[in-house]
Amino acid sequence: MAINLARENDVLVHSRNISSVLEVVKSGAKSAEDPGQFSGVDVLITCLPDSKIVSRVLFDNQAGLAQYLKPGALVVDTSTIEYGATLELNDRLQAKGLRFLDAPVSGMQKRAEDGSLTMMVGGDTNDLVEVQGALSTMASKILHMGDVGAGQLTKLINQLLFDINAAALAEILPLSVKLGIDPEKVAEVVNSGTGRSYASEFFIPNILQGDFSNGYPMRAAYKDLISGAEISARHNIPTPVLAAATATYQQAVLEGHGDKDKGGMILVYERLLDATFRAASTQGDKA
Repeated sequence: MAINLARENDVLVHSRNISSVLEVVKSGAKSAEDPGQFSGVDVLITCLPDSKIVSRVLFDNQAGLAQYLKPGALVVDTSTIEYGATLELNDRLQAKGLRFLDAPVSGMQKRAEDGSLTMMVGGDTNDLVEVQGALSTMASKILHMGDVGAGQLTKLINQLLFDINAAALAEILPLSVKLGIDPEKVAEVVNSGTGRSYASEFFIPNILQGDFSNGYPMRAAYKDLISGAEISARHNIPTPVLAAATATYQQAVLEGHGDKDKGGMILVYERLLDATFRAASTQGDKA
């Protein structure tokens, strides 16, 4: 995302991952060694793992970037974090005279690389118009969803559906093997039939090869399920299918698969059914 941004904009970049910084610098960005260097920026774009880190990067007493930003600067957070945390960030930034958009993205690594992500934005329409050109270098579809927090809520809806799809694959695909059906033929039917989804198209080819390293790790993505459960409880909304998918997700993490992508949930049911959903060429390998 930063590389695509830097190709068309004046970008100052900072990350604890030095190799990532060097890659962006190759595309024309400048590296920031001191937080004070951000005092001249008009827009600060953050993309971080969770709400605690976003808060620390912005508000740490010594190195928090918010204290260095000029009045009226716009903060755009493309991280995927909790709705409540997003509202709190907005309140704290407003108290410092700063503006805020929550703008989480969807599309995984390939679409991040080619600049075709979908971005869901919450906040003032005029603020979005101001930065739409810059954001369009990272996302080919930018949707204004409403007030601050609406972007995160929309991203959560998308993620929970994705999680449910992944959990369904984990439960049903080993069942087909248990009943004696060829995994590769099942995969062909699912991904050309009505059972097809983005999750099936992405995960099934990798599952057939015993490869669970191509998506966001389950342990890191668990925050979405926590958010879903919190909203369900807070608003008294029954979500039985989500709860069932969450149980599969939790079981996979408890069994030590938290570093695998969501396709790794299938390992839970493969163990329970003693049935492995793999291509014939991998049957001698261990996942």
